[in-house]
Amino acid sequence: MTFFKSIALIPAAGMGKRMGASVNKQYLLLDGLPIVARTISVFERSPLIDSIYLVIPAEEIPYCREHVVEACGFKKVAAIIPGGKERQNSVMNGLNAIRDIADDDDVILIHDGVRPLVTEAILSESISVARIMDGALAAVPAKDTIKVVSNGIVVDTPPRDTLWQAQTPQSFRFGIIHAAHLSAEAAGFTGTDDASLIERNGGKIGIVRGDYRNIKITTPEDLILAEAFLAGTEKEQ
Repeated sequence: MTFFKSIALIPAAGMGKRMGASVNKQYLLLDGLPIVARTISVFERSPLIDSIYLVIPAEEIPYCREHVVEACGFKKVAAIIPGGKERQNSVMNGLNAIRDIADDDDVILIHDGVRPLVTEAILSESISVARIMDGALAAVPAKDTIKVVSNGIVVDTPPRDTLWQAQTPQSFRFGIIHAAHLSAEAAGFTGTDDASLIERNGGKIGIVRGDYRNIKITTPEDLILAEAFLAGTEKEQ
């Protein structure tokens, strides 16, 4: 039986300007731990994840290594990779760093560093779907009616039952996602997320039911919400 690895690629290279804090948002504390540390810990705990690669702004790598990876005793973090100008560039840097150790059929779970409330159940389902389809997208059905607007005027109202809010992880076999990034780079194409690069090439992305608590912490309000969700999750356990 062939053994294929599952590798987490966690980009956390954003500046977090909307947070209005003196440090980048991934290092803000969520119940006493940096947000990115809480994110990493989910992958660290999961027996399904073989290794973790972080993508961090180059100037922050020493800080991240000392105050996150070493301070929390993470054993699965194989490397900290310098980020790029945009998120897509950062993911590409990560994929290039993984290239020497990854087989084409290894599953790469690309997950936002500031999305710390992802569950191990979502990781498990994402891996399973990515092994049989071109990719797996964690997402939740849209709760609100969505309007398409042009120049301040509503031009369409898509049926709500067709609309899902994309989350992460977005998971793919390495050969598929690396080829999609190379193709996008060659064409000068920038996607809205990693799944859009696969869609661009006609690939089929399977939906994994996400969690409404699996939020991306971008604003001060998000941090308050995450603290409430975390407290509720701990009570449930």
